[in-house]
Amino acid sequence: MTARLADLTHREADWAGLRVVVTGLGISGFAAADALLERGVHVTVLDAGTDAPEQEERATILDILGGEVRRGPEHVADLPADLAGSDLVVTSPGWRPDHPVLVAAARHGIPVWGEVELAWRMRARVGAAPWLTVTGTNGKTTTVQMLEAVLRAAGLRAVAAGNVGTPVLEAVLHPEPYDVIAVELSSFQLHYSHSISALASCVLNIAPDHLDWHGSFDDYAAAKARIYDRTQVACVYNVQDARTEAMVAEADVVEGCRAVGFTTGVPGLSMLGLVENVLADRAFVEERRTSAAELATLADLDRSGAPAPHLVADALAAAALARALGVRPGAVRDGLRSFRPAAHRITEVDQVGEVRFVDDSKATNPHAAAASLQAYPDIVWVAGGQLKGADIETLVRDAAPRLRGAVLLGADRRVFADALARHAPQVPVREVDAPETRSMTHDERERTLAGVMDEVVRHALDLASPGHVVLLAPAAASLDMFDSYGARGSAFADAVRRRAPGGGRP
Repeated sequence: MTARLADLTHREADWAGLRVVVTGLGISGFAAADALLERGVHVTVLDAGTDAPEQEERATILDILGGEVRRGPEHVADLPADLAGSDLVVTSPGWRPDHPVLVAAARHGIPVWGEVELAWRMRARVGAAPWLTVTGTNGKTTTVQMLEAVLRAAGLRAVAAGNVGTPVLEAVLHPEPYDVIAVELSSFQLHYSHSISALASCVLNIAPDHLDWHGSFDDYAAAKARIYDRTQVACVYNVQDARTEAMVAEADVVEGCRAVGFTTGVPGLSMLGLVENVLADRAFVEERRTSAAELATLADLDRSGAPAPHLVADALAAAALARALGVRPGAVRDGLRSFRPAAHRITEVDQVGEVRFVDDSKATNPHAAAASLQAYPDIVWVAGGQLKGADIETLVRDAAPRLRGAVLLGADRRVFADALARHAPQVPVREVDAPETRSMTHDERERTLAGVMDEVVRHALDLASPGHVVLLAPAAASLDMFDSYGARGSAFADAVRRRAPGGGRP
């Protein structure tokens, strides 16, 4: 069977008759099961089971298509005995390697693929769209969306897919084929990937995150580094993050693949970087030893001409990936000029009096929060949530000179309070408690969380002075209180807007 799986390198291969277990009935699990059933595979889906309407609908569709869906805790406590002879397990990224089902699969010698690995093997045999892949602790979504904008400005039919929202399998099997796919990959997805060969790949940065899933920082970094393996044209790395360059040096790439750096400083040979206010390319020009191509200006990224440093870094990474594909400089400029950041990523919400409110709820770890805290000189910081084992000592110490106040919420708010007491004792701190919401109805929970954010905004206004920025950059995950970082950001923005029409502080 191992030899047969090795031959499954495109969608026209002989998939029929395989016995495959798909773990998880989420968006990616459903997409995987659907694609496999269409090719005559015997599919069994395992999920802990919920009463969510979307899961009911997916289960019904898969049943009609001939699949089997087993839902409930009893089906995921171990690999069911009748599935021990399966040929393959396709797992969703949320399932950790130590999950009992996956441990049992390994014990029975059953290969495990992630849904991204399956997507790569479902590409067309001839003429498949190349992949430009991006990972990193922070900035992945912004970078792939910038890249998508640049590719479209070049006249290419392109899509941002993967961890960004659109399942990459859906993009690969789209009835109107894409010219190129910009793929955001999480460390979870990379852990379960084995054969992806991107045209160009990039690790934006690396800092401790998801240690509860991977077990250690080294294992987390090793998962990220897998993105460079088998890269064909360019491995793009962050000159200002030495670990990413080391990952390139250790990668097993296609013969002739180049290492291309990006930096917010002046670029050296085979790098993209910043020359005064110009994004410059010294990697993909013929006379790169003596000249550079102008790609865009800082004003193209932000009309103020002063975009946040991490936004510049993301733009340079996106530009490097696009240039590896052969995109002309003018399209890079046009794409970056048209790009608008997604919600909850350093998004200006509103102003109350002379106090600005900024939503960066996407900053779910200390590394991401550090980037947004560097963007403003006078900050009332809204922080807290689930730290997932992350250390915030360096973050708080470095941010201390910019902090004018802090409002803390969430499960680990005391960790933040203690760090602030050590490194910024002069900063006034307010803590906002939240009642347990798990037993509440949906409407009760929404009202309660709205009230919590109203209190957060009230405290922030008490601490802020004219010209200050109230910055939601939690440095922690949201699931202790909210359904997602987006829900947390929206609750914050709604609370701000409830105050904004009043024209100032109470």
